[in-house]
Amino acid sequence: MNRKQLIKKYIDFFKSKDHKEIKNSSLVPENDPTVLFTTAGMHPLVPFLLGESHPQGKKLTNVQRCVRTGDIDEVGNARHHTFFEMLGNWSLGDYWKKEAIELSFEFATKILGFSMERIAVTVFAGNKDAPRDTEAAEIWESLGVPKERIVFLEDNWWGPAGETGPCGPDTELFYWMPNDKPAPKDFDSNDEENWVEIWNDVLMQYNKNKKGKYVEAPQKNIDNGRGLERILAVVNRVEDNYLTDCWQPIIKKIEKLSGQDYNNDNLRNYIRIVADHIKAAVFMIADGVVPSNTEQGYVLRRLIRRAVRYCHVLGLKESTGKIAEPVFKIYDDYEILEKNKKKIIEELEKEEARFEKILEEGLAKAKKIFSKKISIDKERMMKLRTAGGKTVEKVKEVLENKKKGKKYALDKFKISEKEIDDSLITKEEAFYLYQSFGFPKSMMLDFAIERDLLIDSAGFKKELKKHQELSRTASAGKFKSGLADNSEATAKLHTATHLLNQALRVVLEKPDLHQRGSNITSERLRFDFNFDRKLTPEEKQAVEDLVNKKIQEAIPVTMEELSVDEAKKAGAQGIFDDKYEEKVKVYTIGDFSKEICAGPHVANTSELGKFKIKKEGSSSAGVRRIKGILE
Repeated sequence: MNRKQLIKKYIDFFKSKDHKEIKNSSLVPENDPTVLFTTAGMHPLVPFLLGESHPQGKKLTNVQRCVRTGDIDEVGNARHHTFFEMLGNWSLGDYWKKEAIELSFEFATKILGFSMERIAVTVFAGNKDAPRDTEAAEIWESLGVPKERIVFLEDNWWGPAGETGPCGPDTELFYWMPNDKPAPKDFDSNDEENWVEIWNDVLMQYNKNKKGKYVEAPQKNIDNGRGLERILAVVNRVEDNYLTDCWQPIIKKIEKLSGQDYNNDNLRNYIRIVADHIKAAVFMIADGVVPSNTEQGYVLRRLIRRAVRYCHVLGLKESTGKIAEPVFKIYDDYEILEKNKKKIIEELEKEEARFEKILEEGLAKAKKIFSKKISIDKERMMKLRTAGGKTVEKVKEVLENKKKGKKYALDKFKISEKEIDDSLITKEEAFYLYQSFGFPKSMMLDFAIERDLLIDSAGFKKELKKHQELSRTASAGKFKSGLADNSEATAKLHTATHLLNQALRVVLEKPDLHQRGSNITSERLRFDFNFDRKLTPEEKQAVEDLVNKKIQEAIPVTMEELSVDEAKKAGAQGIFDDKYEEKVKVYTIGDFSKEICAGPHVANTSELGKFKIKKEGSSSAGVRRIKGILE
């Protein structure tokens, strides 16, 4: 089975169960400051999981493009990917636990033909906040899953995404992957190599309130997400996701350009990293991200540069654009890729060229760092390196503890402290080359071997881990509010954004002015719009005054659900491309503003307070950005 066949089977199955297919949304979440990228199919549905009514109804399904950056360093094994597609189905207050589990089971066994002999599940074990989910376990058992294959885990809990909101137990389906041995009778959930998680049914049963209490949710939701790449590997009985048609054309291209073989155990992981990172970069650029030193742009830059580094290991140069070519063929069902193909190739090649210059500079720096005066003769250095079966990569384990390491070297090989210090590339020097110029550890080890130097490999690993922890902490702090914030403050700023959008058209006398992006938190709004010059102080004041005038007029805010054609005929603002569903929500503010939006909004403009523009500046060529607050 190939990728497109699997998607069709999935969507057709849930359509036959009265689910409506919804659009595949952008990788850059709209009006969600809490995450850099769409990491799951449920991201675009957050307002509806929180209680907003969805124009397409209560039962939904789709395939959603996603990016996860938390485990970039794990990419290279058989199952981790930065970019992936998630198959999803949702019940927004409609069917519940029994029906959700039965649908999952039916699709697995009847549609995909998964063997019952290879299936196992996990369910929530219970804790002080919520009871053991015996109901889910009993449903699985009634479908024929034996008790030995049903494991209760306290980790089987999802959410809330922020400090408050919907949450609940989840139940995961696992599949025994090895083709050469039968599945054991008992299920060991820790055996991740053989038992692979295929998908997860999140059972949003509770709401966590501001007091930290978990209460039964008025709207119980089902959120089922399943990684397409993993399922495709299982269906095709391959233990390596990269052997499916989602990856093979890219891998074949890398093999052809480099002359290397994917079956080479020493190079396979590098080929996977290049294929993964280039594919992710193609999709990010298609969704409007460009390489930079902040937020989404920083992640994109890191992916491209990491791919370039491993291209060098494979003997490739000036190749990112060529490696990207098969991605457009594999995913020719994404119009956004072909539409932006020229821009995507240009951005990849520009960033590769930038990084090549940095690498040249880095090589010059590395030459200086690695030109230490070596005072340990080759014979003693070789003995030290191979002591106890150690390789150069492991040598710092001998020297890890300064006193113990130096004493060991002194006693056994008659090496002085000065000789060790003279011949050692320190952790600070190694990390400088990594952070500033992207030198992979393998490249630095090669330099050390060539020049008969030692390298503080263990110290470098500690520095790298410290750096990664700081990055994760910073991200957690920045995005700690969760997936979305439907607070009263956020609803007010959503409505203020609509007023700002129309006020700009009126004051600047530009009816074709449109939103080019927005980002709303509970503290401020950020609004991007097409305009080719800086606003004058008088224009900014006029925009601000018009918004406040409409607030003072106490205008009712109404909502109606219309088809896209009806919304267009009614004069609703929006970029009428393929981003919208069959039905959309249109919010109207008197005779001043009419705009397509998922919400949330206030009932009357009088609730907003006073609007203030804090900053106006350039976002990109031909696009301006306003940041505003409500006082």
